[in-house]
Amino acid sequence: MINFLKYKKVYALISGLIIGIGLLSVIMYGYSVSIDFTGGTNIEYGFDKAIEKKRIEKVVKAQNIKTSRLEIVDSKKLNLKTAPLDEKKEQAFRNTLEGELDSKATVLKLETVGPTLGKETITKTLVASIVATIGILLYLTFSFHKSSFGIAAVLAMFHDLLVLFGTYSLLSHFFGAELDTLFVTAILTTMSFSVHDTIVVFDKIREYKRKDFSSSFDEIANKALSETMVRSLNNSLTIVLMLVSLALLGGEVIRFFVITLLIGTISGTYSSPFVAVPLLSWLEKRSK
Repeated sequence: MINFLKYKKVYALISGLIIGIGLLSVIMYGYSVSIDFTGGTNIEYGFDKAIEKKRIEKVVKAQNIKTSRLEIVDSKKLNLKTAPLDEKKEQAFRNTLEGELDSKATVLKLETVGPTLGKETITKTLVASIVATIGILLYLTFSFHKSSFGIAAVLAMFHDLLVLFGTYSLLSHFFGAELDTLFVTAILTTMSFSVHDTIVVFDKIREYKRKDFSSSFDEIANKALSETMVRSLNNSLTIVLMLVSLALLGGEVIRFFVITLLIGTISGTYSSPFVAVPLLSWLEKRSK
């Protein structure tokens, strides 16, 4: 049996360092937010000739179009994020752009989201997260007949969410990842996985508590962790291998979504034994 709980301070230091760096990134850099939340129009044009950014900016200024992103990819592809454009205004902008650049523009992507829908998405995301958290807390408290199990699992889940929000801010600043609905999906999936992995350890702790009345809680927890650790790692490794393959070989549309899931999986695997169980141990000692 390995004494995992002997190193509780080390786990707290590692978690504090990762979360601290992430929160610092959120404060300093924030996020690049997609139109799913802010509202606007995403445009992607393909041209048959190389294009110049200065000439495009000239057209944008002349058409009085507000842009939050203007990127040229591979010299012949233009990515734009603008204030909401209707069909006529987009058509007029494209025609002017073709005349200025003397190049035929092909619409590769065109999506518009109104600001009302963006606010609605934020509201639904917050409501879904709150409902999921309350449901998890009530379910675990009912299943294990003790509130400390539910509280420890939810706190470990928030640990994983903080890790995700912080690391995604770094991805947003350095690699251009956008905060979109796929990120919301990754967040809710991580919440589920984090608790799922924690329940495996908690169930084993409950099993030993029913049989062993002489050992301390830390001894029972260490025994449970020693037995479930290999199974948890093997289970997570299969997910990690699949996500790494998708991140390397998948398309650009889902790449940051997959990377977010990968970070969440690793964080969830770590938090179950090294965050949730130490928190449960602390709560049990306080209750006594």
